Amino acid sequence: MRPQSQLNPAPEKKRRVSVEEEPTGVRAAVYSVLGLFLQVCIEWLVRLTGRRIRKDKAPWLDCVLGKPGVIGTGVYQRIAEEEKLEISQPPDAGLIPGFESLRGPSFDPERVDPRIRHFYEHTALYKLEVWSEVYVAGKFVLWLLVEFISRRMDQLNFPISSLEVAKGMTSEIVQLRDPSSGRLAYTGWLRRFRGTGKVIYAGLYSVSQIPGEGNPCVKVTFPCYGSSSVYLRPCVYADGTFGLVSTGAAFGSSGFYRIVESGTEHWRVRNFETLHEIFHVYADEDGILRTDHEITFVGLTILKLHYKMTPAQNGDVLVPREVRSSLQVV
Repeated sequence: MRPQSQLNPAPEKKRRVSVEEEPTGVRAAVYSVLGLFLQVCIEWLVRLTGRRIRKDKAPWLDCVLGKPGVIGTGVYQRIAEEEKLEISQPPDAGLIPGFESLRGPSFDPERVDPRIRHFYEHTALYKLEVWSEVYVAGKFVLWLLVEFISRRMDQLNFPISSLEVAKGMTSEIVQLRDPSSGRLAYTGWLRRFRGTGKVIYAGLYSVSQIPGEGNPCVKVTFPCYGSSSVYLRPCVYADGTFGLVSTGAAFGSSGFYRIVESGTEHWRVRNFETLHEIFHVYADEDGILRTDHEITFVGLTILKLHYKMTPAQNGDVLVPREVRSSLQVV
């Protein structure tokens, strides 16, 4: 077995900005109690209102379930150890190794702008910049979740303040393979605040066929206490731009699913039909790849993120000439 790949270390604590100061003393105890209370409330909401699903009847829901405590960057190492997989970080790895895997009755991957396809197939070659805007409708709820749950488990630390992303975001693609067959078991995408090292997303990406969709979907799993899984329906628009849409129309369709264990043979699964997520990926007039990401709940916009994706300096030589000629390197 080849040596395990080591993820890049988090930035030094001395670089932390003031908005990220950790609670201490009595305040830390209060945060811990409130965090535990909110986490238990979410778990029991899923257990009481979610469907009890036999695991062998819904393989499309199968995913990595997180355990109580810190998730952070160590989640990939934990998966590797538990499932005897090998971690690697190829310099040109992508979220979707082959865009062709998304082909379906109403989705033709060949109509997507080749620059966008290249980003998804070779994500590790790109650097990300991000801007965020939290809307009044969801600011308090999002703050509660991030402040008392996300920060404790170091997962899903949505940027509440634009200062949190002022120093940028890191982006690392992690592959977990079966060492004997070479089969790709999981593709991880780890994104952290560059200024603090806190984990924004430690996700697992794959392509999955689900019952309510004609086309294969992009499946994104975020291990937490249980799992938060998002199934995104691919769309191609007339101008060649690309969309990923999670509308939560019905159980078995694209949407957000919260999953917890319910014995050895069942899950409890809650589909939040009013939680929607939309990505629009495009190249602007200067040939720079960008993504608009919007999250809404009960029809109200909660969070908007805007990403700028450019070839990293050390990855530019691996980008094909026809793609590189139309992308701006910064």
